[in-house]
Amino acid sequence: MDEDTFRAFYERTARPVWVYLARMTGDPQAADDLLQETYYRFLRAERGYANDAHRRNYLFRIATNLVRDARRRPRVDLVRVPEEDAPDALRADGDVAERTARRTDLTRAMALLKPRERDLLWLAYAQGSSHQEIAESLGLRTGSIKQLLFRARHRLAALLGGTRT
Repeated sequence: MDEDTFRAFYERTARPVWVYLARMTGDPQAADDLLQETYYRFLRAERGYANDAHRRNYLFRIATNLVRDARRRPRVDLVRVPEEDAPDALRADGDVAERTARRTDLTRAMALLKPRERDLLWLAYAQGSSHQEIAESLGLRTGSIKQLLFRARHRLAALLGGTRT
């Protein structure tokens, strides 16, 4: 792949891959590092690709594997508390509080899902990937994606509803 082709491919795919990594890790800084490692491994692989979609799926597969590897390593969570006058400081507005509560509920529920369930839901609903693309990205059979998504959705709904499955 020549430099111009790669630059165009990078410009089309970097943002979706970063968003995927940020959502899977929950850490924008870790997503930055993993994005760089994803493209490094992609370029180092020197594989032949049938088309642009195949390149994109391989890129997401690398990203998925890197997130799985990162989950295996111990991690220390640091919490940054914004200053009171900072633009991202918490406000006493009811709508903001409600949105934050819903987001917190969803984040907690997503954390209780299995990694594969989180990956499936993210690729399907946040990235809008097809069942074929999800299967290629996660290394699963295409025929099993529909059932796995069904189960993941129902488990997430049960967790959000307060019942555990």
